Amino acid sequence: MQDLAPRAADLLAQRLYEAGCRHAFGMPGGEVLTLVDALEQAGITFHLTKHENSAGFMAEAVHHRDGAPAILVATIGPGAMNGINVVANALQDRVPMIVITGCVDADEALIYTHQVMDHGKVYDSITKGTFVLTAQGADVIADKAVSLANQPRPGPVHIDVPISVADTRVPDVKRRRLAKVPPVAPLGESLEIARRWVAEAERPLAIIGLDVMYDDSRCVVRAFLEHFGIPFVTTYKAKGVVPEDHPLCLGGAGLSPLADTHLLPLVEQADLVLCLGYDPIEMRPGWREVWDPEKKRVIDISAVVNDHYMHQAGLNLVADTAATLEAIAKGNPARATWPAKEPQAVKAALAKAFPTNEEWGPAAVIAESRAVLPPETLATADSGAHRILLSQMWECAEERGLIQSSALCTMGCAVPMAIGLKLVEPDRPVISFSGDAGFLMVAGELSTAAEMGGNPIFLVFVDASLALIELKQRQRQMGNRGVDFGHHDFAAMGRAFGGYGRTVRNREELRAALEDAVKADKFTVIAAEIDRGGYDGRI
Repeated sequence: MQDLAPRAADLLAQRLYEAGCRHAFGMPGGEVLTLVDALEQAGITFHLTKHENSAGFMAEAVHHRDGAPAILVATIGPGAMNGINVVANALQDRVPMIVITGCVDADEALIYTHQVMDHGKVYDSITKGTFVLTAQGADVIADKAVSLANQPRPGPVHIDVPISVADTRVPDVKRRRLAKVPPVAPLGESLEIARRWVAEAERPLAIIGLDVMYDDSRCVVRAFLEHFGIPFVTTYKAKGVVPEDHPLCLGGAGLSPLADTHLLPLVEQADLVLCLGYDPIEMRPGWREVWDPEKKRVIDISAVVNDHYMHQAGLNLVADTAATLEAIAKGNPARATWPAKEPQAVKAALAKAFPTNEEWGPAAVIAESRAVLPPETLATADSGAHRILLSQMWECAEERGLIQSSALCTMGCAVPMAIGLKLVEPDRPVISFSGDAGFLMVAGELSTAAEMGGNPIFLVFVDASLALIELKQRQRQMGNRGVDFGHHDFAAMGRAFGGYGRTVRNREELRAALEDAVKADKFTVIAAEIDRGGYDGRI
């Protein structure tokens, strides 16, 4: 019997497999059954979740470990709309993602309206591109989508797949692949200016951003910083690109006004600021225009033209980070920096500002978790006051050791991200940190955790309040409105969904719960009850 030609859905799935994808997430409907079948046959496991938004976050977590584009699958209409939040997150947080939705055929859509809507128009503003799959163009569209998703800066790409197209056999496929662009470094006058500025700097400071996560420059970045003695801060998503126990590291920055009171004066004192892959989309308003490029030397090395106006630089280099730093450093001797040792003083002040010896409260929960859990633990953080505190206190020895939504800052991401991490890193401890409101948004995914197996730890800060918003209300002397909710038994939720559940109210109880959870045979929900107002003065 002669082999059948591949279906258009098969060509899409095969290109995704070629890109390194091994997992896809979503909730199927009749319009995507062929797609799911094609993914499975290509070697990409499809995982059923309880909501498309959570599916996207699980897929993102997998991407952070295997480097392949995340895959979100959604059916027509309500399925496609459920994924809006996580796709917008992928755009802002620079996550390469392939969003595949099913749709009815164009001719049928002319006379049939049930659940029919223009997916492309909806997704156009929150993706890097949107395509409608055609049978003869399936291989080209698949390659365009993968290439576009991975190109700087990475992001989501949408493919709408008509039902009949997915099933159409495509003989004599001519495969086309876009060649990867080689690393580019600056030449000529710009390079010479950069070399001179670095050679003359007495108080240089580096800000490292998430572009470095995608250009494989971390080793060169570290060597460059060490050679020239340049202290550095990172954005939250770039934490761990250089291990945070490094003596030159001043930690993460971007959302904590408390940390900024120490870091921004150091920026002011610097006579050279190096923005290394620094994408300011993660940064709070306090980091807008914190230097005058007419008065301070600033070198901006970025993957794309920085047209955000969050900051300006006297020297803008759109180039590969590693190749550029190697060109700047070549033959450029090291020199002593910061003779008054201001960075060391700032580092000590930051440690004092975020102490680990609190008797009980959110800082104690974070400090105890970091002390008890093994160094190789992977962590996720939801949005809220706890995330700001966690991002300052949770030390990362590797990139992506802590993942979060740091640009869109959406709630409901930590639990599904932890499920995704545990799927691809079953032998490493995984913990998510959620506020109680964010946890309630995705509590149904505990059933997914039970079905996937493994023993992720879901830690919930329980204060029955939207703590960060309530704090802002009080700071503006407004009344308490719309931020408080009921006190729920989160440990019981864990047990109800087939895992373990513990409620803790002090360090000793938390320590015991964590020690048991790491050795457990299934997931554990740990409800850490803290007082309202526990974040006051801490973030």
